[in-house]
Amino acid sequence: MGGYKRIENCIGRYIASHYRNPVEIGVGCNFTAAEYIMATGTACRCTDIKRQVPPGGLEFVQDDIFSPDIRHYRGTDVLYSVRPAEEMVPPMQELARILNCDLLVYHLGFECYGDGGELIDCGVILHRYYKRDLSSEKG
Repeated sequence: MGGYKRIENCIGRYIASHYRNPVEIGVGCNFTAAEYIMATGTACRCTDIKRQVPPGGLEFVQDDIFSPDIRHYRGTDVLYSVRPAEEMVPPMQELARILNCDLLVYHLGFECYGDGGELIDCGVILHRYYKRDLSSEKG
């Protein structure tokens, strides 16, 4: 796996092997990670503030992370975003906290938000800004 879209494929492979119900935030026109996830048999949803036309089989919902409709995200175990604007991270953290799901972000270059979160090397560096509390799911 070299060259074009290597980053998105690394992200897709990691998410597909660790999660069952991912949602990509701010997908824009780049559905590569979501397509990789879907190709493994894992359903993947995508959101963006602008209406997008996803490849066949991918679920897309137009939504604004600064005022999210929680219904679109119910049941997710991970929110992820590829190269989001820095100002998107705080509302993504809040949504992850509300949903009790992980939040993974791939930044452009050496950008990060706050303390950078927990770093995950999956062939590229992901920042886990929120980790779900599994103890609240027991019982």
